[in-house]
Amino acid sequence: MKNNPFLIRVSIDEQRLQLIEAGRVIMDVAIATARNGPGERIHSECTPRGRHRIRAKIGDGCAPNTVFIGRRPTGELYTPELKRQHPKRDWILTRILWLCGEESGRNRRGGVDSMRRYIYIHGCPDEDRMGVPSSHGCVKMRNDDVIRLFDRAPVGTKVVIQEAALE
Repeated sequence: MKNNPFLIRVSIDEQRLQLIEAGRVIMDVAIATARNGPGERIHSECTPRGRHRIRAKIGDGCAPNTVFIGRRPTGELYTPELKRQHPKRDWILTRILWLCGEESGRNRRGGVDSMRRYIYIHGCPDEDRMGVPSSHGCVKMRNDDVIRLFDRAPVGTKVVIQEAALE
């Protein structure tokens, strides 16, 4: 996307996400990446590294804590009681920023394709700890934070996921 002044950087080591606009950090928040660590292989439940971009944004206007399954709102709003009723669900809440890999053979095409792996930046239950790897491969954020990110970063925004610390 031409003239897009935004960049999202994710540090797996620091469990942090930054939104940068025109070279200036405008958001710096704790997140949670994969419990299984970094990795690109399909079915690995690891967080893929490298250059990505936001391919699609899902959930505009949905209430905070809206539950998504298969990128569609279920009509439910997350509560701890709902979690007790469905203890095995992977809770994808509020907003989804669906990522597409930009590096052929690393995170795009074949058995490493981030988009076909359904790698997202998404909201999660408020009781989930941030700063601790705990996802199934996605980047999880607090619901208020994912709404702020969703509202600022357009489709096409570059996303860099790295192990190293952010500057």
